[in-house]
Amino acid sequence: MKNIISSKIRNLFSEIPLAKNLARQTFISEFTLGVIKSRNVQFKEVGLHFTTDSKVESTERRIQAFFKDFEFDYQQVAILLVMFLPKGKLSLSIDRTEWDFGKYQCNILMVVARYDGVGIPIFWDLLDNKSGNSNTQNRKDLVGKILSLIGVDRIAVIVGDREFIGHEWFKYLKDNNIPFCMRMPKSHLITLRDTNVYSVTELLSTQSERYYQDCMIDGVWCNVMLKKLSDGDFLILAGSFPAKQLGGFYRRRWSIEVFFQSIKGRGFNLENTHLKSSEKIKKLLVFVSIALGVCVNVGKHYHKKVQKIKIKKHGYKSNSFFRKGLDILREGFSNGNQKFIKIWDEFLNTFTRWIQIQLSHYQYLIKIIG
Repeated sequence: MKNIISSKIRNLFSEIPLAKNLARQTFISEFTLGVIKSRNVQFKEVGLHFTTDSKVESTERRIQAFFKDFEFDYQQVAILLVMFLPKGKLSLSIDRTEWDFGKYQCNILMVVARYDGVGIPIFWDLLDNKSGNSNTQNRKDLVGKILSLIGVDRIAVIVGDREFIGHEWFKYLKDNNIPFCMRMPKSHLITLRDTNVYSVTELLSTQSERYYQDCMIDGVWCNVMLKKLSDGDFLILAGSFPAKQLGGFYRRRWSIEVFFQSIKGRGFNLENTHLKSSEKIKKLLVFVSIALGVCVNVGKHYHKKVQKIKIKKHGYKSNSFFRKGLDILREGFSNGNQKFIKIWDEFLNTFTRWIQIQLSHYQYLIKIIG
């Protein structure tokens, strides 16, 4: 029964093959499902959930060999991940996450697209700068890949925190007509239309909140929102939208924080990996990202087609789509009951049709790789 359940997802992945070899395709499916079943990324734990008669040690060697030898085409991966998103414009967030494992410092720069409160990753890279900030070229490289994949017309906004600033970066966004909203440090000066230059504290000396159109910050003309926060800090937003709308766009950045929580302690415990190779962690993120995309969409399918997720008194769902999907899949793969198989079949059939509809937009980018 479990083999039948697992084989259905292999058919789904065959729509956008991440590998030409059938054994590799099977491995990708098995490892992705192993991440979901185990809520873990350690090779031994994931390998325990492979549908194989091989010994655990043999499965672990197979996993290690894959991570050593196989090379993903990350554009192919991105095409598959975009399929997890709804049609229409996408709100993008850019951010980093990092952790240390012994002397190894893992530093990941990611761009995710917002989908019902959680981020679905599109592209990422591992930075080799001892957990330092990204630079403008790092960001331009990632965003350039997204532009080549989905085009600028599909980008509703790109949002970032105080790391993602600077004249060259803002100019790149403006030159490419990419709508943006970035949080600024309070130390940055603002030039108003009358050419007078002010600090944030000067502009907020008599008011707790102010909005400015067509002012200059970091040497680029944009709109600015300024606000004193209750903890004494300041919220300074710069972007291409009307100043009074910037706060609403900035709140969309929370989706990348939810994403990081979901792939770490609240989901797949990514920081538990013992990998000390940036290239291998970059590959591991392929499986984690696909697993998250599957869980979110299973949760959404359950909410729409099976039973609504309860709304609590505070107005939020009792479970996120990610958490609901993860729980359904882990219980279903464990028990394999008919109710789960029916939900799994319906989801895969619906999702496969959705992929086939979208594929016409990406066929020229898709290639079969080894």
